[in-house]
Amino acid sequence: MTPADALPPAEAASDPVAVDVIRTKRDGGRLSDEQIDWVVDAYTHGVVAEEQMAALAMAIFLRGMDDGEIARWTGAMIDSGSRLSLDVARPTVDKHSTGGVGDKITLPLAPLVAACGAAVPQLSGRGLGHTGGTLDKLEAIPGWRAALSLDEIAAQLNSVGAVVCAATEGLAPADKKLYALRDVTSTVESVPLIASSIMSKKIAEGASGLVLDVKAGSGAFMKTVPEAQLLARTLVDIGTAHGVACTALITDMGTPLGRAVGNAVEVAEAVEVLRGGGPADVVSLTVALAREMLALAGISVDPAEVLASGEAYEVWARMISAQGGDPSAALPRPSTVHVVPAPASGVLTSLDAYAVGVAAWRLGAGRARKEDPVQAAAGILCHAKPGDQVVEGEPLLELHTDTPDAIPAALAALEGGFAVGAEAPAARGIVLETVRP
Repeated sequence: MTPADALPPAEAASDPVAVDVIRTKRDGGRLSDEQIDWVVDAYTHGVVAEEQMAALAMAIFLRGMDDGEIARWTGAMIDSGSRLSLDVARPTVDKHSTGGVGDKITLPLAPLVAACGAAVPQLSGRGLGHTGGTLDKLEAIPGWRAALSLDEIAAQLNSVGAVVCAATEGLAPADKKLYALRDVTSTVESVPLIASSIMSKKIAEGASGLVLDVKAGSGAFMKTVPEAQLLARTLVDIGTAHGVACTALITDMGTPLGRAVGNAVEVAEAVEVLRGGGPADVVSLTVALAREMLALAGISVDPAEVLASGEAYEVWARMISAQGGDPSAALPRPSTVHVVPAPASGVLTSLDAYAVGVAAWRLGAGRARKEDPVQAAAGILCHAKPGDQVVEGEPLLELHTDTPDAIPAALAALEGGFAVGAEAPAARGIVLETVRP
């Protein structure tokens, strides 16, 4: 191993040093703090080549990292850029979801927690593949804009209490490069790399508390509860190591969340929740996450009561208006609607989240590459969820798109994605487990 004091600065030509770091992890060794700091910095500055970092990412994927390595790697990712320093009077608390199908929870959650007295600086992303993106959903609202300056973020947090926007330039630039590389080198599923990617951005955002929604099931990256448990524990441990109070909820993503999957349709469902209605699973998860966020912020308010009062909707309307949107404007409607009927009468026994997510993606709700556009009106409405009675020939799913030629591919994705039987499946709560420090 190269001695710590022999590591060259990131600006120097250093192929032999990069090879030594790769070899250490390839052979199952532990990367030193100096090696981690150097390789992340050197990669950020273009000294370590893409193929070298690809090799190291694969070595990490195969060999893993211990807790100390993961914490240090996360710190190096944070230090590759700047940290937000927001002058906000309220306690700040954030939420992150590992991604799923129909996961519009940020939309009602941020204004709800703000209505309870906290500040929510929710820097969000866009969808990729079958998982939806919060910014794509909100951009279905006429006039709404995702890009805000630091001054605008701080001003909105103080005046409204919540902001949902794109991450500012300069936050964890190493993660931006490494995320794109992992996507094309089949190293996305590495828990150390997933956890450090999530936490480097969230810690750099500067919130004092963070609640993590770690999803498990077919529509999530973590397909099983044990996989989600490992990721949740890793995320919470990273936060603890960096002085950020964290709690993680492991939640079910075997079936779509709510009845709307897409962009404008999810906004409409979120507004329904904020007005006191909406699907029970969306309401339940929103309130559960709000309780954890408020606990970390030291606020003793019942979010269920605040949600029922309508105060959260008022914050939502002010939040949307502050970012140029019109909360009362009509949302985009699709040019084409295709109904999928129930194949038989009985009880819907399953509705696979991944199948529905892929179908919505093919309809135009998602993208295959980050630069691809999305359709605001594309998506799927689920007229029934597992446990509901259905009647043969009656609507089961409603496909929305502006590209009719996409319907056959969406239908192909749905093949085998739902079933009707005689008995309802066993009831399962949306929150499966809570992980604390």
